[in-house]
Amino acid sequence: MRRSSSKTRPSASLLSVDFKLDIRKLRKKLFNHPEICINAVENLSKEISFVRTMLELNKLRLLLSLLAYVTLGQGSLRTRNISDRSKRTASNRFSDTQRTGVTEWTSWFNIDHPGGNGDYERLEAIRFYYRERVCSRPTAIEARTSDWLTAADTGEVVHSSLEKGFWCINKEQPKGNICSNYHVRFQCPPVQSYWTEWSEWGPCSATVCSDVGIQVRQRKCLSSQPMPLLFVPACQGHHSERRECSTPQCTAKWSPWGHWGMCSVTCGGGQRTRRRTCVRTSVSVQCAGRSVDIQKCGKTPCPAKCQLVCEEGHPSEDCSLCVCEDHVLHGDVHSVTGVPVEGARVSLASHSKALHAQTNAKGQFVLAGVCSSTSSSIIIKKEKYVPTIVSTSSNTTGLSRLKAVLRSAEKPYVVKHPEDKVRYEGGRVLLCCSATGSPAPSKYYWYHNGTLLDRKIYKYEEDLMLQDLKFEHSGEYYCKTSNPAGSIKSSVAILSVIAKGTPACDSTPEAHLIRLPLDCVQPGTQSKYYNAGRCPHNKCAGSLEFDMRCKDGAGFCCGVQSMESRVIDCGSYSLPIRAVTKCICQKCMQPTVIVRGRVVTADNNEPLRFGHIYIGKERVGTTGYQGGFTLKIAQDTQRLVVNFVDPTETFLNTPKVFIFDKKSGSIYHDVKVMRKQKPIDINSRETNVIDLGEIKGEDPIGQLVIPPNSFHKDTGEVYEGTVKASVTFIDPRNITTAAATPGDLNFVDDEGDMLPLRTYGMFSVDFRDNSSNKVLGAGAVQVLLDTQHVKMQEHIPQMKLWSLNPDTGVWEEESKFSYSTTTADGHGRSKREERTFLIGNMEIRERRLFNLDVPESRRCYVKVRAYMSDKFLPTEQLEGVVITLINLEPKPGYSSNPRAWGRFDSVITGPNGACLPAFCDAMRPDAYTAYVTAMLNGEELEAAPSTPKMNPNIIGVSKPFLDKLDYQRSDHTDSALKKTAFKINLAKPNQNNLDETNGPIYPYQSMIACENAPIDANHFRFFRVEKDKYEYNVVPFEENDLTSWTGDYLSWWPNPQEFRACFIKVRIHGQKEVMVRSRNHGGTHPETKDKLYGIRDIRSTRDMREANTSAACVEFKCSGMLYDQSEVDRSLISVLPQGNCRRININNLLQEYLIKHPPFTQSNGSHSFTMMAPVDPLGHNYGIYTVTDQNPRVAKEIAIGRCFDGTSDGFSREMKSDSGVALTFSCPERKINRQSLFQRLQTNPGQTLSQMARDMRDFQGEQRQRSATQVVFPSEQRGRTQSRRMSSGARRTVPVREQQYQ
Repeated sequence: MRRSSSKTRPSASLLSVDFKLDIRKLRKKLFNHPEICINAVENLSKEISFVRTMLELNKLRLLLSLLAYVTLGQGSLRTRNISDRSKRTASNRFSDTQRTGVTEWTSWFNIDHPGGNGDYERLEAIRFYYRERVCSRPTAIEARTSDWLTAADTGEVVHSSLEKGFWCINKEQPKGNICSNYHVRFQCPPVQSYWTEWSEWGPCSATVCSDVGIQVRQRKCLSSQPMPLLFVPACQGHHSERRECSTPQCTAKWSPWGHWGMCSVTCGGGQRTRRRTCVRTSVSVQCAGRSVDIQKCGKTPCPAKCQLVCEEGHPSEDCSLCVCEDHVLHGDVHSVTGVPVEGARVSLASHSKALHAQTNAKGQFVLAGVCSSTSSSIIIKKEKYVPTIVSTSSNTTGLSRLKAVLRSAEKPYVVKHPEDKVRYEGGRVLLCCSATGSPAPSKYYWYHNGTLLDRKIYKYEEDLMLQDLKFEHSGEYYCKTSNPAGSIKSSVAILSVIAKGTPACDSTPEAHLIRLPLDCVQPGTQSKYYNAGRCPHNKCAGSLEFDMRCKDGAGFCCGVQSMESRVIDCGSYSLPIRAVTKCICQKCMQPTVIVRGRVVTADNNEPLRFGHIYIGKERVGTTGYQGGFTLKIAQDTQRLVVNFVDPTETFLNTPKVFIFDKKSGSIYHDVKVMRKQKPIDINSRETNVIDLGEIKGEDPIGQLVIPPNSFHKDTGEVYEGTVKASVTFIDPRNITTAAATPGDLNFVDDEGDMLPLRTYGMFSVDFRDNSSNKVLGAGAVQVLLDTQHVKMQEHIPQMKLWSLNPDTGVWEEESKFSYSTTTADGHGRSKREERTFLIGNMEIRERRLFNLDVPESRRCYVKVRAYMSDKFLPTEQLEGVVITLINLEPKPGYSSNPRAWGRFDSVITGPNGACLPAFCDAMRPDAYTAYVTAMLNGEELEAAPSTPKMNPNIIGVSKPFLDKLDYQRSDHTDSALKKTAFKINLAKPNQNNLDETNGPIYPYQSMIACENAPIDANHFRFFRVEKDKYEYNVVPFEENDLTSWTGDYLSWWPNPQEFRACFIKVRIHGQKEVMVRSRNHGGTHPETKDKLYGIRDIRSTRDMREANTSAACVEFKCSGMLYDQSEVDRSLISVLPQGNCRRININNLLQEYLIKHPPFTQSNGSHSFTMMAPVDPLGHNYGIYTVTDQNPRVAKEIAIGRCFDGTSDGFSREMKSDSGVALTFSCPERKINRQSLFQRLQTNPGQTLSQMARDMRDFQGEQRQRSATQVVFPSEQRGRTQSRRMSSGARRTVPVREQQYQ
């Protein structure tokens, strides 16, 4: 056994006392009666006296040690000769020195256990817990296990030191064993005098530099036990030590130079001085050099007299311009809409900091002293406007005029964000940032993990370049920029720096469970899932051609390197599958990001036909006749702002901030816009009041007050005619207007962070000249907000007026509100009464939308997940679902409209669901409520039910928090309503209540906890209404994550940039809906021939117009080029309905096409249909529906919509079984109209037995035939008996070719 310290043998045994004791009997008696030991120790302790002789004292102490030694279990100790015992105990004791005389041992200590890294019995820790029980200088250590084995007998590697103690480390033990649990004790001299540690060296006796002196240090002699001084042995050695010392050498050096003094002259040549001081440690040394430095200065020649020649007037004092006291400049300043700008500062461009004039209420100013014969530049500034510089015109009349137009200042807006990047140590990286604004931002700041980077060190401007990367460079980066209008921050980019030699990505695939068909049950495990593995689509450090670009091109991600073919045993049949075996870092697949949708009005769903679509200031498309649109989005887009403009000016121009998914490639948005209010005629020379409120019979939320003569033409001229005024108000008391909310109700604060707003109403104004229909501007307009509609009184002091920037979708502050009390008529009131209003001033400029909003800080996140079915299986979560939350307030029971809304947010579900921002309240659980909906490609998902009984296991939220949230699906009180939404209280969770710390509502600061919440944490649920649908791909692929595509001959989708979906329409005659399956094999390609591509199951949908008829749109594998693009494969398709079905018709055009385009596969069995899939995109006349799109889900949704409608260009959600059908099957329900077997055996036993024998023979023949053509669904076939005899045609042998595809 290895040890870190040497072993030594004690010099004397514990048994060296003149006692005649039988140790064995004594130990047995003490163990059975421990009180004897205690009493003996107490009695002996009382007899101890310091006046006894040393011999008596030693004897007593030895007796105490002996009793403790025996009591602690030294059971193996036997009476034997002293030398033998010394040899045995020495093997377990560790000491540094040998001592003579009698010593004593401490009690046993065990302060650690072998868990973790090992067993550490540190002397320092033992002294901490047992201060007086261990002497300062032990002479030996003894260690034993809990089983009382010595350390030597265990075979373990241990270490010991008289200064540190004893320790055993788990990882050093052989064969993966861990250390035993050790007890230790220490050997101390009975009465020991010892020296303390030496003190620090004292100061040197010499005090002057370059001298020699003496230093002294001391120590004390102490006793290990309190005893009379006469009995304390003296310490050996000296109590002090001395050594020679010296002081530093004497030095003299100059201090830094002081600042230069003033120059003796301003021009023509002079001098200035600076000084320094000699700092020395002794008068015996001196500094070399001068203490004063002289420098020449003022070398510029003294200027001559001002040479400026003025044709009129005289030069100014600084000779910069000519001044004419008798000349006056008159100016007019107005906005782009012609409204005069009051309070603008006017200065000479050469003296921009000095105020020379200021505009009045009419936007006019007068500037005297500017000569007319010369051209001068004038700069005009005002807050919230972009400064402008104009030049005066020369004339000789002594009077000049100019006109200036001020444009609104725009806050900065980031158009290029830094992107996530991965690099190896020692590499380099470029992070880019760019912003627009008016005026344009000029300075950028970069932050790393929230800390501002030093510009002098990193030398950055818009772009940040990092070289010689190290691990500490990893983290979050973002930029910040500003202009006089405000600040903005970019989105956060994550830089990952990995060590050289580290694999770019883990080659081992992560687990990925594939759901198997309903009739596939694996023997032994009975599992319905199979682990096919997958590679996480994470960015990795690949080999870039050039690593100093803002965007790394396609970049590198972890992807599939190799796959292997496996066979899944389903009991009655087998399924092939391609499983991932190895991952590698390769170029990322970049899906085409598509945003689709339809634009309709909020009141009656009238489409916006041929509306113009803008992104920023660029027109990117036009809506279709039905209001549909499709936009292709750049991969580096971070925030997508789309502005829909109606050229007919019937609808409001509506900016929308769209969420999108870069992985799934396509998101559908149902866009609502507001219809403009019909204009009314108002007199521009009178005061006009326009109500803001759309709820009939209720008071308006506010008013617009327009003073007389407030309208102006774009030239600045006051308009005095009749004005056509259209004011459209989005009333939050009407929840149907929530979807028409422009922008995303966010603003940017002074620090550049985007924060939420809570609205009390939005309005848009349109003022036009009655005769020419030209747009008019209006200044000094007042906005009044009735405070009775603000139920949260804390919102009133924070209320502000905002306007929406249509290019950025961000709300910008216009003005604050002030209090005013006025008398007004109430709608539905019997008399006039005083009411309190908040008044804000604004200018109608640039046709913006305006908003009555308050910043809200009480925020939370709501966790929502979407599933494939109402089974809510964790492996069947849906990604790419748009979850929308509409904030409502207050709850029913308050005096205001309970359906009022305050905010509208949408989030896309990812692999772990979605977290939606919402307002919440900790004091009142029902202060805020919300409606939540979910949509997938235009299809509304159902929420978990709340009736007839609230089931926490279905809703996904445990009690009692569920009761506090008051969950109610939209059909909770009226079963006739849709089931596609739920309503909840937004109660902020109490972190001191354990029931509220596990979701589904999380505090705003716990966003990461919400996003990373496990599947078993509380959450709200949606599920697809479409049931009994199943898809199986031999090469696994997730349609909601296009990056999961793998290039393989058996891939269902051969091209990741173009997805072709094919469906065949099958009509079913029968009282029940049936399952229809398509089995899809390779047909003609040598790599895929007779190999399975996949399986599709779908239940037929009832035709509500025709009795006993349903139809199914069954997907099949399209024919075409495979992923290598070298040869076409004609897929072999088998369509198999469930149960007692017989094919009765094939579309004539389809049959003719298949015959004319060989190879032709004859469908001999009447219970199925087999064909080589057509290469051509046939239409509804053939019962085949083919759609190609850049996203698979979009292609399938369009194809299914056409298939339901039975047309090649229509779309329907209701099945029309009489149009566009390819195959017709008859699936009658078997009727039981005969006597039971028991009854027939009683009435006619002979005939009954003969019939039973014939039925059994027929049944066996039919089973052999149907096993090749019919799909078995255990849930439908269980318990069913065969009663109908098969016809001779039905008993014919099925061809071998058809059998092998099953």
